[in-house]
Amino acid sequence: MKVSAYWHLLRGNRNLRLLWFAQIVSEMGDWFYTVAIFSFLLELTGSAQMVALAFLMQVLPQVFMAPTAGVINDRISRRKVMIFADWARAGIVLSMILVRTRGMLPLLYVLLLLETVCWALFEPGHRAVIPNITTGDEIPVANALSSATWSMNFAVGAGLGGLVLVTLGRETVFVVDSLSFVASALLIRAMKFAEPHADNLPPLRFRDLMDFSPIAEGIRYVRRDPKLLATIFVKGGVGLAGSNWVILPVLGERVFRVQVHGMSAAKAGALGMSILLASRGVGAILGSFMGGNVAGTNPGRLRWTILAGFAMIGAGYIALGAAGSLFIAVLTLMVAHAGGSACWTASSTLLQKQTEDRFRGRVFSAEFAFSMLALSISSYAAGRAVDWGIDVRTVAVATGIAMLVPVGVWLVAGRAWRE
Repeated sequence: MKVSAYWHLLRGNRNLRLLWFAQIVSEMGDWFYTVAIFSFLLELTGSAQMVALAFLMQVLPQVFMAPTAGVINDRISRRKVMIFADWARAGIVLSMILVRTRGMLPLLYVLLLLETVCWALFEPGHRAVIPNITTGDEIPVANALSSATWSMNFAVGAGLGGLVLVTLGRETVFVVDSLSFVASALLIRAMKFAEPHADNLPPLRFRDLMDFSPIAEGIRYVRRDPKLLATIFVKGGVGLAGSNWVILPVLGERVFRVQVHGMSAAKAGALGMSILLASRGVGAILGSFMGGNVAGTNPGRLRWTILAGFAMIGAGYIALGAAGSLFIAVLTLMVAHAGGSACWTASSTLLQKQTEDRFRGRVFSAEFAFSMLALSISSYAAGRAVDWGIDVRTVAVATGIAMLVPVGVWLVAGRAWRE
């Protein structure tokens, strides 16, 4: 797949272009505020567990929200769901400016939880509409573009987030992020495309959200297809490396500080943290093209890409545990997250090709829930381990070893395609 394929797709597909611009502005703001929150918590509490708890509030609610989010995205306009989620997040993130002391931390965690609920509504809709606005071989191109954009936003946003934080202050970071969601909502509002999944359906009522029959129908749909069932757990395997959300802030703040003359220790740690997070994003950019360009739409190549991606995550984090310099740490993270991004992109293409449109919201919500559950468990365990006195490098090595689990499970799951 040539680079020109991305240019042609963006130039010729107005809806995808608008969705892409919306993704850029909203995700860029996200990584701005992530650095600000993590550095604030480490500066205020000095506890890795508090960082893990903040990340937990950003992911765990999605596990419980996923069934409802899936039903909503399969019953009403996914475009409208995304617009609502963006406007709500704009207000929620702006409210984080109010948190200034340790006594106000509970408010921060509540706001993180609410932002996560909105993200849980937005993300399945975002991925589910791609087959509605693309055709045929455009789907893997669109998936690779989306994954690469997420990775670029991560790298640039995390890097700039550290710089903006130390130069303009935390409040500026939250204002920029809030405005990014406003811009995203306006861009998505300009999209025009058919949503056949919602045609001829009655209006969604609150009591419909208490009706579990659509969820049960989705479970039956997935269970009868072993290939789909295996693919839906791929991102959960990647989620076992969720400990990186604790490992990287702690490494940046305690081990790989970037000290500039006259800069406080807290700001030096924030810069170190932002560099490590940015290198994670650079690796993910490379992996997105591996999962899109190399694998394409061929099921066999997609499956082997996922296996290679799991192995790269494991090798990268084992090497990170032994890294003696910031430069080596950056390289190991690039390898690890190139693998994670390849798994993410390849599994998205497999799921979109395997799933009927009317079930797509529920399938992607379920997939996202498994991923967030694994992220929650691994990140919180890492935070507890560091606060118990286990060296953060040892936690990194343990993360790499844990990736042997998805490698083995995916090899066994390969039987479904051979039958």
